[in-house]
Amino acid sequence: MKIIKCTAPRSTNTHLDACVPPEAPLKFEKIPESLEVRAGEQAQLQCTFHSSFPVACCWIHNKQQVAISPAEPHSSVESSSQGSKLVISKAQPEDAGSYTVVARDQNGSIQHKVNLSVIDRPEPPASAPVISQLTSSSLVLSWSGPSYDGGSAVTGYVIEVRAGGSGKPGNWSEVTSCCTSTSYRVQSGLEPQRQYCFRVRAYNRAGVSEPSQQSEIIKMDSQAEPLEELQEYVNVTIDTTNRVSDHYDVLNKLGVGKFGEVFLLKHKKTGRECAGKFYKARLSKEKVAARKEIELMNELHHPKLVQCLGAYESRSELVMVMEFIAGGELFERIVDDSFEHTEPTCVQYVQQILEGIQYMHQKGIVHLDLKPENIVCADRTGTFIKIIDFGLANKLDPKTPLKVMHGTPEFVAPEVIAYEPVGLATDMWSIGVICYILLSGESPFQGDSDAETLALVTAAQWEFDEESFEEITEQAKDFISALLKKDMKRRLSCEKALAHPWMAAFASADPRAAKSLSKEKMKKFLARQKWKFLLNSNCSPPLLPTTSRRHRWTILRHDGCTKYNMDTAGYPEKELWQHRTL
Repeated sequence: MKIIKCTAPRSTNTHLDACVPPEAPLKFEKIPESLEVRAGEQAQLQCTFHSSFPVACCWIHNKQQVAISPAEPHSSVESSSQGSKLVISKAQPEDAGSYTVVARDQNGSIQHKVNLSVIDRPEPPASAPVISQLTSSSLVLSWSGPSYDGGSAVTGYVIEVRAGGSGKPGNWSEVTSCCTSTSYRVQSGLEPQRQYCFRVRAYNRAGVSEPSQQSEIIKMDSQAEPLEELQEYVNVTIDTTNRVSDHYDVLNKLGVGKFGEVFLLKHKKTGRECAGKFYKARLSKEKVAARKEIELMNELHHPKLVQCLGAYESRSELVMVMEFIAGGELFERIVDDSFEHTEPTCVQYVQQILEGIQYMHQKGIVHLDLKPENIVCADRTGTFIKIIDFGLANKLDPKTPLKVMHGTPEFVAPEVIAYEPVGLATDMWSIGVICYILLSGESPFQGDSDAETLALVTAAQWEFDEESFEEITEQAKDFISALLKKDMKRRLSCEKALAHPWMAAFASADPRAAKSLSKEKMKKFLARQKWKFLLNSNCSPPLLPTTSRRHRWTILRHDGCTKYNMDTAGYPEKELWQHRTL
């Protein structure tokens, strides 16, 4: 840098002055925060900076300096004293991530991060479509989403059909491109006695995937059959001689839980599809829990309760064969844009829940884990529901009070939190919470934390949100109020709930003629529940304020993730251990 000498007269002071221009510190001027490109497109990460001195610059990705190879010009860097530009000629998913540009002059260095997103179309759905609910002119398809979404969320699915069951590759036709879930009811364009097969594509903002594997070729029924709740009931005896694979083909995975995994099964002789619940029953207590669930389900033969159809036990695992239900969770179904959500339809759902729980209560069995995830639809178009997951259910003994330490904060009853004896009325509290959310899309006890939620439940402190319940009938509000009573003895029983005026108010009403309820709050509720599940998926328990109590225990979700630590002063450790979730 050239130094300009001062030509002004010297001052009478003896010190020397040099007149030099001020030195500008190194700083960024234009700094992008993020960039998104599609796979195969060029990505340019560019920043400008200013300094009074020469500047050296480099780019870092995954803790390594971006390599520049003339032989393989995948990326290049152009730098000057005013800025730097990193160019990736054809960006790929592995190029995505955080890039740090580091600039240095003789006075120091500065750096800035730029996030690069490279989105691609999704991979094909991970499984071939599974067909259920077959009639003469309709069927239900279910499948698994793609293993990789391409870096951008899957926004929908394209369903394709091929008639005749065989033919050239090009004769597929589109059924719909507006499916937003992994299940769809095809109810038009199908003819009795004709053969069809199906396949599915996933799509996101970047494009449409390749097709999934095609489904099995199926033949439509010869005549229409009403969708009645015809039910097969089986008294299950655990088969210790055969393995489940001796009688069933084990197909794609449907889900995972603390107990183990759920797979789609297909009977080798009849072709019937079922769900196989594979327990990791290596320990004796795990086998005891599984056998207890089977024993209880042998008493629960009702069309509103999912059925156990068989069981197999070996040294290392125990498998429950359950009826396969393709409809998905009730709340997920409700927010689908193709379904009506009105107060009369809510009555239909609550009535069915009550009918199923009434049957359990008549048997002296309490569910103890009623929540939206355990209320599922028999199919994707009808209004039939079923109650699932009896892993926490218990048969009450009048001589021995039952105390439990498990549940989900928003749906658990006050007596569970207080570690007091539970009863049939414990389920009725949970039904009240479900009904409140069903009508409003909001949780009556939702706090900013699980601790606050449990405090609200313990105090039975709740109210009807004025905006959310503005158009809900007074009968509905009275129904909920009669269930969300802190005193168990004051809550409605199933019999009284079914006889409540709200249950009869819409008995002859056409749900389509009623005013639709907003789904926006319900969508937000579901999004929040999914987010909480992700946060809790590592099973890390939240911390509690320090207290003077001597014992602390936990409320557990059935999948094993700690939901909340609670104080239990004065309870013997042995008794607490016996009531811990298996």
